[in-house]
Order: sequence, then C-alpha cells, then structure tokens
Amino acid sequence: MLALLVKVLKKSIMSKISSSESYVIWEEIIGKARLEDGREPLFRGYFAATIFAFENLRQGLSAKLAKELAGSGLEESALKKIIAESEHNERLVSDAAADIKATLDRDSACNSPLEVFLFYKGFAALQAHRLANHLWLKGQKLLALLIQSHVSSCFGIDIHPAAKIGKGIMLDHATGLVIGETAIVGDAVSIMQSVTLGGTGKESGDRHPKIGCGVLIGPGAKILGNISVGTGAMIAASSVVLKPVSDHTIVAGVPAKEVGNTQTKEPSLTMDHHFRYNPDPD
Repeated sequence: MLALLVKVLKKSIMSKISSSESYVIWEEIIGKARLEDGREPLFRGYFAATIFAFENLRQGLSAKLAKELAGSGLEESALKKIIAESEHNERLVSDAAADIKATLDRDSACNSPLEVFLFYKGFAALQAHRLANHLWLKGQKLLALLIQSHVSSCFGIDIHPAAKIGKGIMLDHATGLVIGETAIVGDAVSIMQSVTLGGTGKESGDRHPKIGCGVLIGPGAKILGNISVGTGAMIAASSVVLKPVSDHTIVAGVPAKEVGNTQTKEPSLTMDHHFRYNPDPD
C-alpha cells in the first residue's frame, strides 16, 4: 500500500513539474509575441490567431497541429476531435516544452521560443510525430500513417509513427530526415538534416538503429540496421554507420570507423562537430 502511495505521489509531483515547465515556456512565448506585436503591426492578426487566443501551451500546440495537418484530407471536425482526445496525454505537452527548450539552447540562430513554436519545421514535424505515435499505440494505425504521409509531403521529413523518440530533441533544419519503424531515439539527442536511421534491406522485424541519450548526429549521416549508438556518441557528417558505436565515441567515414572520443558527456548539447582524427596504427 505504501509503495502504491509513493508511486501516486511521485507521478503527481512529476506532472506538476512538467506543467510548470510548459507554463514557463508559454509565458515566454506570449511575452516575446507581445514585444514583436508592438514593433510590427502586420503581425497583430497573426499573433492574435496563433498565440494570444490560447491560455497555455496545450491549447496553442493543439491549434498549431490542427493547422499543420489541415491539408491531410481529414474533415476539420474529425481532426479537431483527434487532437482534443490526445490532449489528455500530458507527455505530449511536456515533451513539446522540452523540445522547444532544446532547440533554443542548441541552435545559435534561434533567439526565442516563439521562433521555434511558430517557424521551425523540425519542431512541427516532431510534434506531429508524437501525435501519430500516440495514435499508433492506441491502435489507430491508419490515422497515424495518414499524419506521417502528410508531414512527409509538407516538410520533407519522414518519421514512421511506430518510432520511439525521447524528449529534449532538436531536429536542426530537418529536411531529408528519415527515421524507420523500429528505431529508438533517446533523450537530449540532436539530429541534423539529411540523416537516415534506416534498415539494410528487406528484412522485417526489429531492423532499425537504437540511438542513446546525448548523441550528436551530423548532417547527411546514415545509420543502418539494428545497431546501437551509445550514450554521448558523435556521428560525423556524411558518415555511413553499419556497426555498433560505443559510448562517448566519435565515428566518421564511409564506412564509419572510430576516430576518437567525445570531449563532453553529451555532445548533442554543445553541437561541436569538430574532432581530431586519430589514425589507425595498422
């Protein structure tokens, strides 16, 4: 009985923490929108419809998803119902807040959470995926695939609804990103454009990469097959990875080989793609 009580209290505390984080993020978004609204009158109607009409991140995110998915072929009423039902999943909101913060912290071109929320297609595609994954796990697989198809057509980002993606993720630029059905991406991962987390052929079952927490994946990297990329590893730009990568290791090349060790525990946070090549003595 005591163990159950502790579990319930812990869940309640974590829910309050998540709500607090999303509240802070939304207040920052509103504050920036008000500032910009005063500077640029042309934005007034736009901010009124996308920001000021909503009390919190949950409402704002729901409206954004409805707008982004409006051309999917679903009737507007059906789409709003799907999104409204998903609002009960607190994780969708807390993960979105973590993704906004991750992008703001790591992208040197990003100046405010407002920019991420309104204009970053990597963020938009990731939140649509989170909705699709929620539907997939509920057994509504055709709806999930419809969302995937629409996002792929609109943004050029193809993430299978069954793929498991952690929180605090930055999809930088994101164009050309492909993540396969059985792929798993841990927390605090940064992924650049034109990355593939794919299979190696026509095999079925568990066939896609498993990416650990804190990993940095450079532009154009291809990680293929049911292989693991360890915690805090770095995949150099344009590498083709066909073998497992150890924790805190840097790999580069085609095919990728170990070229050194990362200088930080989570290279995804520093976004430093430089490394010193250590040639193989053989």
